[in-house]
Amino acid sequence: MSLRALTKFPAKAQRRQVVNSTAIRFAALRLCGKLVLPPLSAVYGAIARARLTLYESGALRRYTLGAPVISVGNITTGGTGKTPVVAWLAGQLAREGRKLCILTRGYGRKNPNRLVVVSDGKSIQATPEEAGDEAFLLATKLQGIAAVVSNIDRKVAGDFALNKLGVDTFILDDGFQHLRLHRDLDIVTIDATNPAGNGLLLPTGRLREPLSSLSRAGCILLTRTEQVEDSAKLAQSLSATSGGRPVFLSRMQGSRFSNLDSGRIEQTIQHPVVAFCGIGNPNAFFKQLQIQGCDLVHKRVFSDHHSYKEKEIQMLVGTAKKKGARGLVTTEKDAVKLKSFKFDLPCYVLEIDISISEEKKLMEMVKAAIHSSDR
Repeated sequence: MSLRALTKFPAKAQRRQVVNSTAIRFAALRLCGKLVLPPLSAVYGAIARARLTLYESGALRRYTLGAPVISVGNITTGGTGKTPVVAWLAGQLAREGRKLCILTRGYGRKNPNRLVVVSDGKSIQATPEEAGDEAFLLATKLQGIAAVVSNIDRKVAGDFALNKLGVDTFILDDGFQHLRLHRDLDIVTIDATNPAGNGLLLPTGRLREPLSSLSRAGCILLTRTEQVEDSAKLAQSLSATSGGRPVFLSRMQGSRFSNLDSGRIEQTIQHPVVAFCGIGNPNAFFKQLQIQGCDLVHKRVFSDHHSYKEKEIQMLVGTAKKKGARGLVTTEKDAVKLKSFKFDLPCYVLEIDISISEEKKLMEMVKAAIHSSDR
């Protein structure tokens, strides 16, 4: 037997050992998760219920702002389409003559404890790193329409906006669990493609609180109904779960593609592309691209609010070239963090609009809540 043949056996054995060892570790982690996470979810649920009880009883103080507050939130982690809803609502209220401010925590920013005026309603005042990607995106989309302030303490941010920015209406971004601040209407967004995850509370599942908490909502907005077949049945179930709260259906629509570098607008992309994103629901993004007719030769998912590095961009471009792609495509949320990078291939940004059925009825609820607060 040759030396080469003799040396193959240990290498193969070693590889098998590595594979078996890895499989054992993954199995152990899964078992650990099954044993540890459910009790943690029970503890999480107990804390959530106790916290709500303390606020409802008055043991914990709930603060009010000197202006109407409309909350757009959710009951699960991950992307449910809140940002397009906030942008749509701001546009509607601006047409009603309201002077708006978006109050947001500003996830993913450098200093989460610092109050940052992302936009004063006229011009952008901060970078994506200072503001948080979603806050910066909203400020960009709503320039001339609404101010945007990032701060973990939305009461402090609201008081600042009232005193310094002259606003008269607030939209509380991701506010359903922000019980410290009174709101006049809670709009809860639920993703039709994954309404409750596996139905379990964090950390085992995706629920921030039990589905029964939907009874606190003023209304429910079911998003991405274009990607499911049973949206009407799901709406009926949510209405029953929430104690009869109104449920509105909405669709996400890719309006156009913009070139990240030149800003040139394309209605469609005809050639093969590599899609990448760092958002809460990447599968919904990829599905939307397929609905738009994109030829996806490769998909890459990064963590939500991911901060991109130069080597990652070069890796994406290299993969695109190997796969025969003639460009890349990403989300608006990711795009705000990519302006400083140089792409050797065109990088397109899918711009999303939201279409809401019975939007007149939804706006009647919003305006009634605002007028009630004004009085």
